[in-house]
Amino acid sequence: MGPAPAVAAVRRAVRTLLAGVDGPVLVACSGGADSLALAAATAFVRSRDGRVAGLVTVDHGLQHGSHHHAARIADLGRSLGLDPVEVIRVEIGTAGGPEAAARDARYAALTEVAVARGASVLLGHTLDDQAETVLLGLGRGSGPRSIAGMVATDGRWLRPLLGLRRATTEAACAALGLDVWDDPHNADARFQRVRLRREVLPLLEDALQGGVAEALARTADLLRDDLDALDAWAAGVPIGAEPDVAALAALPRAVRTRVLRRWAAAAGAPTLSAERTAALDALITGWHGQGPLDLPGGVTVRRASGRLVAIPSTTPAGSHHAPKE
Repeated sequence: MGPAPAVAAVRRAVRTLLAGVDGPVLVACSGGADSLALAAATAFVRSRDGRVAGLVTVDHGLQHGSHHHAARIADLGRSLGLDPVEVIRVEIGTAGGPEAAARDARYAALTEVAVARGASVLLGHTLDDQAETVLLGLGRGSGPRSIAGMVATDGRWLRPLLGLRRATTEAACAALGLDVWDDPHNADARFQRVRLRREVLPLLEDALQGGVAEALARTADLLRDDLDALDAWAAGVPIGAEPDVAALAALPRAVRTRVLRRWAAAAGAPTLSAERTAALDALITGWHGQGPLDLPGGVTVRRASGRLVAIPSTTPAGSHHAPKE
């Protein structure tokens, strides 16, 4: 008799993704259903392909007895046959609020151990997490990349369960008899993701008669394809130190703004907000003789003789002799 359908589904997802991955892997495990199911499936796949597969659990220290919980997860990882197994204690800052601060500390710790071991990190994000990510991106208006959600393979970060529902990981843990830990923070309505999960998504599912999580994840996939195509187009546009305004104006805005951000980064302004990008684009499409534009990194940009000129902070503003239009 074969494994339960949910167990088989999780194992298949892990085996499929790892087939294209060389080297050791580490499961990031919190003790919740998603990461426990992932850890068990990874251990099963490891027993078949012989790869090095370990487990890392991060103790955020946010709850009483958190170190005991972390030790229990470590023991479970060892009982599954995962090796190495590590517990990492982190200090949580305050930047960006509690959710962002905990996430930043967790990813920093995971990055450090993964780099030290030359490993990729398996994360237990599911289709439900993807749907929540898309909704957060929509609500915050943070641009199409945020709405495109997470990807299964992102450098050292691997997410084999993105195509599976959370109910599948829960069923897999039940079938395997794994003791799932329900983080109290997952019921704390102060956190945006909790309210999305418990209030917004169920309301949408009811109003739209089901299938919302799958539709949001599908939207992310389709949008990501479009964004990747635009990125590739923009990356292939030749651009010199002083790009020609007319040539830039002939490009579609979605491509032109990507080219402008690439040019600005090369000039010393690596991160442009949407507002700064629009202001830079206005030197091309909304030209009315406006003065120089200051960008992050101490870079000043102006339009001169039909070209964009970037003046780094180390260059005196009067040293460039191109005449202003």
